[in-house]
Amino acid sequence: MSRVASTSRLVAGVSVLFAAAAFAGGAAAQSTSIPDFSSNQTAWRGRPGTDFMPVPGSPSPMVDDPAHPHVANNTGKQPAYRIADLTNPNVMQWAKDIMKKDNDEVLAGKIAYTPGQSCKPSGVPDYNRAGGPFYFIQTDKEVLQIATEERSARHIYLNVPQSANPKPSWYGESVGHYEGDTLVIDTIGQNTKTFVDTYRTPHTEKLHVVERIRMIDGGKQLEIHMTIEDPGTFYKPFQVIRRLNRAQDTLDEEICQEGNFMLFDYGIPVAKTPDF
Repeated sequence: MSRVASTSRLVAGVSVLFAAAAFAGGAAAQSTSIPDFSSNQTAWRGRPGTDFMPVPGSPSPMVDDPAHPHVANNTGKQPAYRIADLTNPNVMQWAKDIMKKDNDEVLAGKIAYTPGQSCKPSGVPDYNRAGGPFYFIQTDKEVLQIATEERSARHIYLNVPQSANPKPSWYGESVGHYEGDTLVIDTIGQNTKTFVDTYRTPHTEKLHVVERIRMIDGGKQLEIHMTIEDPGTFYKPFQVIRRLNRAQDTLDEEICQEGNFMLFDYGIPVAKTPDF
């Protein structure tokens, strides 16, 4: 059994293990006015391939190169990978140099990397850009955010301080607290194996993301407001928004494993030694 397949099964087990806690957490949420993101089999879905929404007055997030606009699947046109507009003045030159090389390779025929097609975590903030569906499990000590496409659970620990020097990891260290109807999440300690966005913008281990998650439009939508700071990559912090629509759904198990290459080999990790 591959490590990736093992992880998928572990996630399924985690969701079952916390089912009872989710019910208790939901009851506590109602009594204390904490927002309940998970009641009545709630899932949150977004349109796949959607960019982050810019925030007025903030430096712009990465967007398409006007000469090479992105074309999504199922549009009746030939799909195209994302090619970043490297004139963005907020991105430092070392990152632009890496992205220029990647852009050139993709335009020459290389398959553009995305975490989902490669069975790898996407990291924060790009985690929120996926279409989902997303699920939340809320307890008094922890919130789990689960994305079906990611096949893994992201842990947000409530009302605790951040570590002074957390060991870098795929999702970093996320701590959170509630401010009225909003869940505020502060994330540091991410490794450099992920990208900031779907344009494959790199970052350093100084990446710091603050998310403010709340329901809007009478609970029909989930808004995720993100402040992104990395003094090693961006000259100034910038803000973006992602909105997801409420849906009723149950968590499915999606297995991503070696040998599952579909039409292309996207670089799926291969287990060289058995787990047992």
